[in-house]
Amino acid sequence: MTDSAEYDATGLLCPLPVLRANRKLRQLPLGGLLTVRATDPAAEQDFPAYCRQTGHELVETRRDGDVLVFVIRKR
Repeated sequence: MTDSAEYDATGLLCPLPVLRANRKLRQLPLGGLLTVRATDPAAEQDFPAYCRQTGHELVETRRDGDVLVFVIRKR
């Protein structure tokens, strides 16, 4: 099993980016990293809130043009 994964949620609207990222995180081992790319403006608030609620660590948030990039460590 790999310890990192990427999920492209560009074009999806709330709540799909977080729901599908959650599904991907479940496939990772503890400490695994998931990189999510999203274009939904709501994702900027959704992913930090999701991490606070679930205990996962939001390692990085950045913008790559119109795309928001989130790196989440599974706890």
